[in-house]
Amino acid sequence: MLKNGLLIFRKKGGLCKGTVKSYKKVLRPAFEIAIEDDYIFKNPFQFSLAKIITNDNRKRDALTEEQENSFLDFIKTDKRFCGYYDPIFVLFNTGLRISELCGLTFADIDIKNKVLNVDHQLQRINNIGFHITDTKSKSEERKIPMTDDVCESFLKIMSGRQGQKIEPIVDGKTGFLFLTRRGITTSRRVWEGRFERICREYNKVHTIQMPNVTPHICRHTFCSKMANAGMNPKAPQYLMGRSNIKETLNVYAHTHDVDANSEFRRVEQII
Repeated sequence: MLKNGLLIFRKKGGLCKGTVKSYKKVLRPAFEIAIEDDYIFKNPFQFSLAKIITNDNRKRDALTEEQENSFLDFIKTDKRFCGYYDPIFVLFNTGLRISELCGLTFADIDIKNKVLNVDHQLQRINNIGFHITDTKSKSEERKIPMTDDVCESFLKIMSGRQGQKIEPIVDGKTGFLFLTRRGITTSRRVWEGRFERICREYNKVHTIQMPNVTPHICRHTFCSKMANAGMNPKAPQYLMGRSNIKETLNVYAHTHDVDANSEFRRVEQII
């Protein structure tokens, strides 16, 4: 907040660095316009965020292939969580944002051509309810190719959705693939709660503990798998719906030394 011309960040019960960074991105150009129009003389948001607030963002590491398989096997064989297997498998193998998964409808799944259409998200806004939003940028609007296993998961999901008496409608859209037991659309918080319970129960019965797995970890794991497979960085950038390749390249930069060595040997044969 601004108080007596100073920028004040509330730490306790306040905002994390990522949120403050987003606000700064919006406010800085707004104040630049005010300077150009001679309303003010100095931009209060012309500062380095790292000097003002500590980076409290948690490190989000991708799962290894062994961890992913173990996590999915546990979900698949557990009576409490087996119903979540297919959508979580989809997250691990499409790179979808959780809000994009929540917004999927029957019309978005093209099994014949093995293509997943992504052109909107389903958000839950406090005190307002569910709302359909377009993708934030043109890059987020994409068609994701699906493997046979992903198609099979979607077929199971769609089959399990038959017989719904009342279909929820959000901003004109209906036929959502994922509903709660009460028949309403799911949200990011619903899935985060499910992941938290799964991780907690997994760690109760496994000696080797599973790190905190979230929907975003599934997305990060998908990108890492593409990097380890040697895919051109521009391809996962498109599949992930990112406007800037920087974040994708950061994932590529964290591949293991053995992968870098293999890639060097492959290129060595060409040059």
